[in-house]
Formats: sequence, structure tokens, C-alpha cells
Amino acid sequence: MAVEPLSQKEIEDRLAELPGWSVDGDRLTRSYRLGSHFAAAALVVHIAGVQDELDHHSDLTLGYDTVSMSVHTHSAGGALTERDFALARRVEDIAPGHGAH
Repeated sequence: MAVEPLSQKEIEDRLAELPGWSVDGDRLTRSYRLGSHFAAAALVVHIAGVQDELDHHSDLTLGYDTVSMSVHTHSAGGALTERDFALARRVEDIAPGHGAH
């Protein structure tokens, strides 16, 4: 199934629904600060599970108490697509203190 790149307007509309997320170059990005290294590592594991479920994977960076995420869609030539925003919404839902619980 082909995945179509989003227009600039579509990207802006989706960003408005995801506070804390931004576009850096051609990637959708977000960093989370957690209470400890263990909490940050646990979030990485949860994000990895969501990514496997969606079959859409980001670059994740684990710091001492931070997790940074960066994603775009390789199959769409590195453009941003609905798949990237779907992943971001799911991550927001599981991020402690950030998503809808």
C-alpha cells in the first residue's frame, strides 16, 4: 500500500494537535524528560512495542532521564505521512504525564 506525503498544511494541522512535537528538517521529533533513567528506559521499551504493532519505526535516543524520538516515512522518500503522526499520537498516549490516561 502506497503512503502519500502530507502537504505543509496537513502537517501544520496535525502538529497543532500534538503539543511538544515539531518538525526538524524532514522529521517529526519530540523529547521527553522522565524522573529517572529506569523510567526513560521503560518508555523506550513501550515505544518499541507500539512501533512493532504499527510496523513503523523511529529513531530513538535514550539519555540519562530523556527519550528523544525522530521519525519520517522511508517508503515515501523520507517525507512525513499520516503513519508518522499516528505513531506520535500513540506515543503521546503512553508517555507518562504527557498523554491522555
